[in-house]
This record gives sequence, C-alpha cells and structure tokens, in this order.
Amino acid sequence: MQKRSTPTPPIVMNKIFWILAWASALFFIQACKKSNSENNIPNVTVDRVVSLGLPQYAALNSIGNSLAIDGGVKGIVVYRRSIDEFTASERACPYDPSVNAAIIDIDTSQVIGVDRNCGSKFSFADGSIIQGPASRPMKQYVCEYDATNQTVYIHN
Repeated sequence: MQKRSTPTPPIVMNKIFWILAWASALFFIQACKKSNSENNIPNVTVDRVVSLGLPQYAALNSIGNSLAIDGGVKGIVVYRRSIDEFTASERACPYDPSVNAAIIDIDTSQVIGVDRNCGSKFSFADGSIIQGPASRPMKQYVCEYDATNQTVYIHN
C-alpha cells in the first residue's frame, strides 16, 4: 500500500513565504546596523613625509619593524614590509573608533597591532584582522617610498 502525499495548501505556503521574508529582512537590518557602527573612522587629510635618516624614524630602517607617528585620527603605524615597501595604518580601531581608548598599539613582535580595549588584533603588513571582535581591517593610507632620498610619503 502506497502512502499518498497531500499537497501543502497554498495558504500555508503563502504564510511560510512571508515568515521567511520577514525573518530575512530582520537579519539584514541587524547586519547593516552592526556594519554601520563599525569603521566610522572619520576621513581626515593625511600628508606626511617620514625621513628615514632622522633618529626618531631609525626603527624603520629594518624590515619587519613598525613605528607609531602622529597623523590621521588617532595616529598612524608605519610598517616596513620589505626593502622598498611600507604600509601606513590608522591607529583608531575599526571596531568602535568613537571610544577614546580604542587605539591600536604595536605589540612586541612589531608586526601585530592590538586594541587592548576590545581585544582585536591586526597585521601591519596589510591591515587584515587576526582576531576579532573587529570585522573590518585597519584603515590604510597610501605609502610612496623614495629610495634616493630615503623618505616615505604617507597620504590619502
């Protein structure tokens, strides 16, 4: 004896559709609220020249070292990635930059940045997230290296 399947009435299918539509809409609204609260780092003009010949920037003469300098919103971390490559990252943590204590510090490795306020960790090589709760990378500025003059021009 075969069991006959009864088709689902259209009214039930319509209700299921609307329940799923509302659930999806609520999910996306919550996701947008979270992403809008993150990375509200203000756009400020950055226009800095770092002269590697000066003693205060001597740490940047070695590959793999980083140094915090003034500029940006809460400061900038300059990292020497290779013989002729530098990165410049905003120190304001993208998780909640409006909090005064949300500042990315250089850890002892010189390669990783840590926001001791929220616990997020980032790579200075490219600003990527190593550990959350941040869900966005560090804000990056443009670096141009002039080997002849031993200067790094940082700007946006």
